[in-house]
Amino acid sequence: MNQAPNSLQAAFSQELKRELALTRRLLERVPDDKLEWAPHPKSMPIGKLAAHVAGLLGLLEISFSGPETDMATVQWPAAPTNNAEILSRFDENGEKIHQLLSTVDDATFNSPWTMRHGERVIANLPRTAVTRTMVLNHFIHHRGQLSVYLRLLDIPVPSIYGPSADER
Repeated sequence: MNQAPNSLQAAFSQELKRELALTRRLLERVPDDKLEWAPHPKSMPIGKLAAHVAGLLGLLEISFSGPETDMATVQWPAAPTNNAEILSRFDENGEKIHQLLSTVDDATFNSPWTMRHGERVIANLPRTAVTRTMVLNHFIHHRGQLSVYLRLLDIPVPSIYGPSADER
C-alpha cells in the first residue's frame, strides 16, 4: 500500500527519518568501555539508556500487532552488550518501522490500541497518540538524556536541532 502524500503515516515517516538520523549520530558515540557508567545512582547506565533508545521503536511495531498487547507476555530481545549491537538493533528497528508505516492505512493508524500488563490497563490510545507520545516524544526525551551523558563523559556531542559546542 502506498501512503497518500499528505497522510499521517507519510508525515510521521518523514519526521521519523530525520529523528533517526539525528539519534544515530548520538548512539554512534556511546563508548563500549563506559556502558555501565551513570551520572547519578538513580540514573540509568549509559549502555542501558542507549539500548532503550534503540529499542523504543519496537513499541510502535507492537502497537500495530493487534488491538491490544499484554506487556507481560512480550518477548524482549536480549540486552545489547556493546555499541555495535546497539546500533544494529537501532537500524533494524528503524527499517522495520518504516516498512510497517508504508503498509498502514488511515483507519488502522487512527484506531485505538490498549497496552496492559496482565489485567491492569496501562493505556488505551489511538495509534496516532501512541506514535507521538509513547514513541516519538519518549524517544526524543531519552535522546536528550543521552546527549547530557555524552557531555558529562567529555565526548563530543553532535548537533541535533542546531549547532552544538562541539560542532560549530
